[in-house]
Amino acid sequence: MAESFNLLGRNMYDLDDYTAEEITAILDAAVVMKEINQRDYKKLPTLKGKTVCTLFVENSTRTKISFELAASRLSADLISFEAETSSLQKGESLQDTVETLNAMGIDLYIIRHSSPGSPQLVNKYSGKPVLNGGDGRHAHPTQALLDMFSVREVLGTLKGLKVVIVGDITNSRVVRSNLIGMKKMGASVTICGPRTLVPGHMEEVYGCTVEYDLKTALKDADVVMGLRMQLERQTEGLFPSLEEYSKHYSISKETMQWAKKNAIVMHPGPMNRGIEILPEIVESSQSVIIEQVTNGVAVRMALLFLILGGKMG
Repeated sequence: MAESFNLLGRNMYDLDDYTAEEITAILDAAVVMKEINQRDYKKLPTLKGKTVCTLFVENSTRTKISFELAASRLSADLISFEAETSSLQKGESLQDTVETLNAMGIDLYIIRHSSPGSPQLVNKYSGKPVLNGGDGRHAHPTQALLDMFSVREVLGTLKGLKVVIVGDITNSRVVRSNLIGMKKMGASVTICGPRTLVPGHMEEVYGCTVEYDLKTALKDADVVMGLRMQLERQTEGLFPSLEEYSKHYSISKETMQWAKKNAIVMHPGPMNRGIEILPEIVESSQSVIIEQVTNGVAVRMALLFLILGGKMG
């Protein structure tokens, strides 16, 4: 396990505020949490008496359930905020909502919101640690952590690996957090997609490589990650058709032959099977997609433990 780091009381807006050593400490703690999750009795008393609030103003399935299960496994009391049935629907501001919740004794907030910067506002109004469960197109740091954990678990390290992320780069919060985290951990990252779905200046901002041809991008790849093709944006005319996208950018057994023989395939979900990724590869031995979901609980347990419970190491 890495040298002990005290992350007590920290926020996690994105991974730019965390060093490679701190990320390693989180991933090492997640190894222990995953072992606990494989036991018959999966409960720890570590956070008994602490109260965690999942403040999800934007829809989510995987992230919300994963965080709530993580909190439950650590014996924290859980407040699950449902935006659709809350006073937010009656015009209450986020500030008033947080101040009301805070008066009930919340110790840590996990927020999912469509507006970038929302986690910082929750911290401002509450004064309590905040974990970003996804803010608009900006960031999704816990997804990046579980992705890095999954890579390290299979390939042993991230250092020196070539990671290729394929798909709708413009609208993905996952890719931004992964670019920051994976670069800190020593991987090189190539992003690939249609020109209309790749923002300008990505090389300068994130230190990555940009390719528009999938075969070129996948050469010597150790890790290939597909991103959800955001079907609701097809009406914006950013690409001719789903069939055209799939023809040039779908991850399949055929296209994976351009990567290294032992390359692994990942996807943050939800997937559009048959569009950005074919079922044949999802269900192949190269895929770690289901394991990513399992690892998400362990990583989020580690974060809650370290931020609310103190040191590990």
